[in-house]
Amino acid sequence: MLDPITLIALGGVGLLAGFVDAVAGGGGMLTVPALLSAGLPPIAALATNKMQSVIGTAMATYTYWRKGFVSFKALIPSIAVTYAGSLIGALTVKQIDTTFLNLAVPVALIGVALYFLFAPNLSDADRTSRLAFPKWVPLLGFVVGFYDGVFGPGTGSFFTIGFVLLFGLGVTRAAGNTKLLNMTSNLAALTIFIPSGDVVWPAVMCMAVGQIIGGYVGAHAGIRFGAKLIRPLVVVISIAMAIKLIVWP
Repeated sequence: MLDPITLIALGGVGLLAGFVDAVAGGGGMLTVPALLSAGLPPIAALATNKMQSVIGTAMATYTYWRKGFVSFKALIPSIAVTYAGSLIGALTVKQIDTTFLNLAVPVALIGVALYFLFAPNLSDADRTSRLAFPKWVPLLGFVVGFYDGVFGPGTGSFFTIGFVLLFGLGVTRAAGNTKLLNMTSNLAALTIFIPSGDVVWPAVMCMAVGQIIGGYVGAHAGIRFGAKLIRPLVVVISIAMAIKLIVWP
């Protein structure tokens, strides 16, 4: 049973994580350690983190969509495929060896950080797409969704780099579309976690309050400052996640 002080502290962590998630992703680096420190078993911590994260990401997604930065209709096929990919990944994770990801994912995250740090003309302006959006975004959704079901860290960064590099989206539009697909992949995992009884609901309810506030403020900050805020935060979060996976896999 979590005491009131711990629940209040988790609510504060949820607020900060919601802000970070809404701008650049990576809020799980804050929430998962906090839940583990509160005494939750690892599976319960992961399940609770997914649940509270979905609430904050939903708020961020709604805010980006209201401001015109989410291509909801164009993403409907990708939503379904992302959900399927994440669910398949979660169901098969125990049957495949994921140890190689402990090295591969940090390398990929550092690559994302270097691209956002040094790529010229990386701004909020859309550019020419390298791939057809309706045809290839579902494939991006399935691949990254499957990865999220299997492993998870860096999912938001991988979605964002895909939207920017492959489909020419401006940084803010890429962030908005990322939130929708990231929320979808998290919902797939919850399809398994909730019936299993792994979610600790008192923690979710307290963190959800913080997530809603953080997601709202973070999305508005991302929209207002655009690439000037999102770009450096993606770099910092990607490098931080890479270091975390190398030092504390």
